[in-house]
Amino acid sequence: MHLRLTDEQKMVQQTIRKFVEKELIPLENDVLRNEREGKPSLSKEKQEELVLKAKNAGFWGINTPEEYGGADLGQMMQAIVAMEVSKTFVPFQFGGSADNILYYGNEEQKKKYLIPTINGDKKSCFAMTEPGAGSDTQNIKMTAVKDGSEWVLNGEKTFITGGNEADFVMVIAITDKEIHQKTKGREGVTCFIADRDMGWDSEYIHTMGEWGPASLFFENVRIPEENILGELHKGYNLGLEWIGFARWIVGARAVGTAERLLQMAINYSKERETFGKPISERQAIQWQIADSAVEIEAARWLVLNAAFTLDQGEDNRHLASIAKLYGANMGTRVVDRVMQIHGGMGYTRELPIERWYREARLWRIYDGTDEIQRVIISRNLLKGHVKLGQYV
Repeated sequence: MHLRLTDEQKMVQQTIRKFVEKELIPLENDVLRNEREGKPSLSKEKQEELVLKAKNAGFWGINTPEEYGGADLGQMMQAIVAMEVSKTFVPFQFGGSADNILYYGNEEQKKKYLIPTINGDKKSCFAMTEPGAGSDTQNIKMTAVKDGSEWVLNGEKTFITGGNEADFVMVIAITDKEIHQKTKGREGVTCFIADRDMGWDSEYIHTMGEWGPASLFFENVRIPEENILGELHKGYNLGLEWIGFARWIVGARAVGTAERLLQMAINYSKERETFGKPISERQAIQWQIADSAVEIEAARWLVLNAAFTLDQGEDNRHLASIAKLYGANMGTRVVDRVMQIHGGMGYTRELPIERWYREARLWRIYDGTDEIQRVIISRNLLKGHVKLGQYV
């Protein structure tokens, strides 16, 4: 067992870190100001400028297969990149990528949707959650009824990331109610690719953080037969694969953010004095720093193990749930400690801690709540799907 990054991984990590420090972190004050004024975090021109710089740095499509022009560096590298980019709240993603399930499209779908998404010409989103069906995917109500060579979709999706900006959506709908009920939601649902100009609408959902999800509305939206993604009635499996990938990435983001926050706390504790001494000499502060450091390292290796397992072609869903559950809770504990160490200043908008505080609370909810992760982990163990120590 080799518990160290390879020389190549270290090189990529350091290059990404320098990019974040040089290009993104200096924009944080601008982002905070824009968000307080109700403006977009970054202008379209600035976003395009950053993407161009990322391309020139050689990080276009970090995890995209080489046949589509990507670097294909693997899931471990994806986790490392997510940790580094998450050390800032400046919204940025290295381009040249697409949702993992979009690669299941046929050749015509790849030409029309996958390649334009990789090239940055189109934006996608995935829609499974409904007002009455979040983690309870069996309770999906959106229907798709066959009418000649088309399917007619009716229903609503909610809390869809990127739903307001997307040119098309990969949406899950019931295509056979009988099978859906008989299999408790595991079959009888299908994934459709629906262009915005086919007739669906979206509207923003205002949240306590800067995350701006959308509600999507489908009223007699007609989708051609050839826009079925994957197999008819088998869309549930695609949904699980999309969600499973997203889960351990949440843990990676929590690690990166928590590491940046802890460094802020360390620096501040050396500068802030009370009763003639820096607070870094106070045991109460030292223990908060120590606990945070231990938890960050634990979360880091849980995430890397989930990514490594996926790179080996193995099922990582159990590990993904563990990484998501622990990572998300670790992140919320660390940001709370960092705010406590900063005292009143941490609560002000002069520092970005309060912004991260609001953002971190979301990690325990989206892509499967804490409660759902615990159900999955315990069920896998109690039913013998996973053995203790299996992944050592």
